[in-house]
Amino acid sequence: MTDRPDEGLPTDRESPVGRPVIRGDPTLTGEHAERAVAFDPDDPESLEQAAQTVAKFSQNTAGADDNVYMLRGAAACAALVRGEGSYKAAAERAGGDATVAFIRKWSRVHDLPRSIRRHVAMGEIAPTAAKHVARVSGEARLLLAWAILDHDMTVRQVRSVASAINDGTDVERALAAEGIPLGEITLRIDRRVYCELRRQAALDGKDPGEMVAEALSGYLDSRQQS
Repeated sequence: MTDRPDEGLPTDRESPVGRPVIRGDPTLTGEHAERAVAFDPDDPESLEQAAQTVAKFSQNTAGADDNVYMLRGAAACAALVRGEGSYKAAAERAGGDATVAFIRKWSRVHDLPRSIRRHVAMGEIAPTAAKHVARVSGEARLLLAWAILDHDMTVRQVRSVASAINDGTDVERALAAEGIPLGEITLRIDRRVYCELRRQAALDGKDPGEMVAEALSGYLDSRQQS
């Protein structure tokens, strides 16, 4: 893994609050896309729908295994906070079991960048793990999410790493404490490319991972500039 900082990468939501960008993508959610609901914090009727959704979401665990259902509840929480102006006012508006802590946690999930929310929708990052990813900020948020994908981290591990990061520990050290190496990923590549990569690495006296990192760095830089 290179030490080049990933400046400029989005680590927060860029699309409007309540808009079903991921939930409305049929390539990710299939039939769920047809029932994706947008919550407009500036529209009284939509805000009322968000309040009702949050109330039901806080009391219902029937959809706990449905990641898209969880994203919908998170969107409703975020929209309600935006419309009411505070977590406390949102909790009072929703009522039921919707506490300030509950609404804050799920609003943060809604505020995760699209690159992470996609994996939540696809079931590759559990919503309960996403809540802890959302507790951290900046590049550490992305790195923690990718570590979940690459190392099948448990929710307990994610919670522990997030807590350590918030206590001031560097993300790499926080992951290492759980026995998880940062930047380690298993890739399957074409037979010809694999053979040539190994051959060239041997001739150049380099580690294959170093060569892949150099090639990818140039590719990704060109993508960001295009």
